Amino acid sequence: MSNFSRTTRRKFMLTAGAAAIGGVVLHGCTSPTTTPNTENASPGTQPAPVSAEDAPEVTKAKLGFIALTDASPLIIAKEKGLFAKYGMTEVEVLKQASWPVTRDNLELGSGGGGIDGAHILTPMPYMMTLGTITQKPVPMYILARLNTQGQGISVDNALKDLKVSTDSQPLKAKLTKESKVAMTFPGGTHDLWIRYWLAAGGIDPGKDVSVIPVPPPQMVANMKVGNMSAFCVGEPWNAQLVAQGAGYSALITGELWKDHPEKAFTLRKDWADQNPKAAKALLKAVLEAQQWCDDPANTEEMAEIIGGRQYLNVPSEDILGRLQGKVDFGDGRTLDDRDLAMKFWRDNASYPYQSHDLWFLTEDIRWGYLPASTDTKKVIAEVNREDLWKEAATAIGVPADQIPTSTSRGVETFFDGVKFDPENPQAYLDSLKIKAIKA
Repeated sequence: MSNFSRTTRRKFMLTAGAAAIGGVVLHGCTSPTTTPNTENASPGTQPAPVSAEDAPEVTKAKLGFIALTDASPLIIAKEKGLFAKYGMTEVEVLKQASWPVTRDNLELGSGGGGIDGAHILTPMPYMMTLGTITQKPVPMYILARLNTQGQGISVDNALKDLKVSTDSQPLKAKLTKESKVAMTFPGGTHDLWIRYWLAAGGIDPGKDVSVIPVPPPQMVANMKVGNMSAFCVGEPWNAQLVAQGAGYSALITGELWKDHPEKAFTLRKDWADQNPKAAKALLKAVLEAQQWCDDPANTEEMAEIIGGRQYLNVPSEDILGRLQGKVDFGDGRTLDDRDLAMKFWRDNASYPYQSHDLWFLTEDIRWGYLPASTDTKKVIAEVNREDLWKEAATAIGVPADQIPTSTSRGVETFFDGVKFDPENPQAYLDSLKIKAIKA
């Protein structure tokens, strides 16, 4: 097991599950959903008889999501009747209180009262498969990337005079070891973004500040009561912070790494292997939902749907702006650039490049969440199911020129000029001055 011990795991679950860092009580747990909504389905998405050849082995599945804008493909697939369209007529899309709860419910599986799959931080299925964050290894599949970009790093109003943006260096003189910097799950995407950002500015996240976990919906409340100096989370919580005048955004993560990978659609391996046609049906629905979500004509309706009480429970206007690339940073700066906004389908956002999974694993090695001896090539081959993505995409009529032919997107370049070559991840690690690699 990695340095993220079971004791630490239990401590984290308590911390994240209750947002205990300042007495702010976490509200929200699983919420039942209704039967498939076909009344508001888009043209062409009404349920139709599925051919015997494609009929799923089961019609039920339980899928988890966290109250974040990038859960939209699962929510839209449910609300627009897309799961039902492909024969999955009894899919439940269930709100999870935190990422540890998502993990624990995936570990249980629906047979044990948990869930079969989820909207998830991309590294988590790898850590579950390796058994570093679970009681024992829980093999998982990644079937699609749900989105690229669309996260943010926000800072307390008390530090507004520093005018922090992509360069975190001005914070170095103000933050101490007691200063809390929040993310959503150790080794998850938000943890890696904020660690990269701090380290690029010469701030060691393992020594110079205290990096803590907080569930996404509790970020704003905790900032308001002074529990943290900065946080990294997905939308709409950065926009909510600004709307409530409780802080400002230093950056949106598209500025950190343009078109960076973010959440994934994951299924338990055993469930997918036992129900391959059902897994493919779920994937087809998710891919079609991603296409719908990325159509600008649907953005306002999507914000209304996902903002509903059973989903994000946030005013749609607090979701809409950043979806459109219109950003009020809260410190006088504004941005209007849809190309830096959350992407669900365009620019191959949905494709689960193995090279991106390798970056996440390499960063988790960098910060000691995974041992340096991790056989990244082997575990990526086990978890990443880009072959199923291609099958599903072909089945729903995605043009050949929208289906990547390589497992790699090539060399990636970050805002500070650092490059990640998936052909030589060790060179990337060697180039980084601040790290905490464990043998």
